[in-house]
Amino acid sequence: MPRKSSLGVEEARSQLPGLLEQAASGTATVITRHGRPIAALVPLETYGAGGRQQSIVPLAGSGRGLWGKRGATTVGKLRNEWSR
Repeated sequence: MPRKSSLGVEEARSQLPGLLEQAASGTATVITRHGRPIAALVPLETYGAGGRQQSIVPLAGSGRGLWGKRGATTVGKLRNEWSR
């Protein structure tokens, strides 16, 4: 897990070259405005690791096949029960 630091916007702006060096060495920096976090400067490896959402289909227990071989037909029949 990368190390973290926190800076205000103006301080981060004035120290950007140093912050980029720190990011290259593994330190993440949270940039705040009025004490509230608004952005993060993180090492590229960290960004790539969590940047994309993974599909849940291959997960066990995802519900795939829950409604049988013809799930759309089964769900359609269940929906039709409500229109009787």
